[in-house]
Amino acid sequence: MKTSTSSAVQSLPIHITSEDKARLEGMIAKMQRSGEQRDGLSTLIHELDRASVISEGEVSRDLVTMNSEVSIINQDTAEKLQFTLVYPEDADVDAGKISVLSPIGCGMLGYKVGDEFEWQVPAGVRRFVVAKVDFQPGKRS
Repeated sequence: MKTSTSSAVQSLPIHITSEDKARLEGMIAKMQRSGEQRDGLSTLIHELDRASVISEGEVSRDLVTMNSEVSIINQDTAEKLQFTLVYPEDADVDAGKISVLSPIGCGMLGYKVGDEFEWQVPAGVRRFVVAKVDFQPGKRS
């Protein structure tokens, strides 16, 4: 397990679209070529390596993908958090847009409604459950 400030402590199966995986791998490669060091980068690489790749047509309305609007619940405090999972350049915490490189962002990628995940952060282990995918970009009404 890596020794940075955040890492998964639980490994339920996750699913990622081929499009999201390709774009994230391109982003990672660009960062590595430039020598950019970002918290969460090695954790994201690990998550992508273990993910099952699915086609856009296989995306369910309850799957957390890039640009999904998601409600999660902190299992320890019962606090409900709402985020849109975005690429780092689009992150804006004040607007509820959380980077995939953040501990919670990387942690929820690929999970479905009802899945629980734990994440190690500097303050300790945080436990969350995916409560709802409020908007799934791959499934427009």
